[in-house]
Amino acid sequence: MTISSDLVKRLRQATGASMMLCKKVLEEAGGDLERALALILKSSEGLAAKRNEKKTGAGVVESYIHAGGKVGVMLELRCETDFVARNPEFKSLAHELALHIAGMDPEDVKLLLSEPYVKDQSIIVEELIKRAIAKFGEKIEVARFIRYEI
Repeated sequence: MTISSDLVKRLRQATGASMMLCKKVLEEAGGDLERALALILKSSEGLAAKRNEKKTGAGVVESYIHAGGKVGVMLELRCETDFVARNPEFKSLAHELALHIAGMDPEDVKLLLSEPYVKDQSIIVEELIKRAIAKFGEKIEVARFIRYEI
């Protein structure tokens, strides 16, 4: 079966997975976008489990001050390599997590991971991170955060 580039592009936009992985999964799913999406999500969970043993020796510290200066967040997001830590998409993930923390005020990392993601209530924060793990092929973890509010 021939998979159109438009279908590959749509799956990539929905998951953030590589073009090659999207094409492979679409071929496996017979061109069914919903089935391909489920396969990618399943594979991202598997990859996250495999990467769980790895050490995170790199990462970024992201800060966010909410408009008006009444709420501030500092977040330490860890990954395995400096290569990923410098990636703009990784930095964007750190920023999105800091925004979530500012808005939702989780008590700790464990509660943060189980919360519905503020920008997409259909997934939890842990799923957002698993998708990033699948995209980058590295272990990613929220090491710690602190939220200030006046």
